[in-house]
Amino acid sequence: QMQLVESGGGSVQAGGSLRLSCAASGYSYSGYCMGWFRQAPGKEREGVAVIDSDGRATYADSVKGRFTISQDNAKKTLNVQMNSLKPEDTAMYYCAAQYPDYCRRGYWGLITFNYWGQGTQVTVSS
Repeated sequence: QMQLVESGGGSVQAGGSLRLSCAASGYSYSGYCMGWFRQAPGKEREGVAVIDSDGRATYADSVKGRFTISQDNAKKTLNVQMNSLKPEDTAMYYCAAQYPDYCRRGYWGLITFNYWGQGTQVTVSS
């Protein structure tokens, strides 16, 4: 059973930056697609960025050019660097893992992810 634990959330002013991390344990970490999702109050959870088992990253249009997803396979850690933050980025951010890796085929909907963390809150003030 895989466990995912997010960290790094907090409050920041618009234009600021935050770096979220997700520590994975209980599995091999190979062959998975890893991703970040977010859910704002009253809204559905949405995909932010994913990185497939070949290291290719895909981003939601709303964060392209501002967020960068990365992973450290040796440390089993997934990260997302978030720059130029906007108030609309305010949400609970979740780390998730998908196996088999459907991301390589372009599938990264919520239903395809098997494991989820508890989330970390990001609040961006104007």
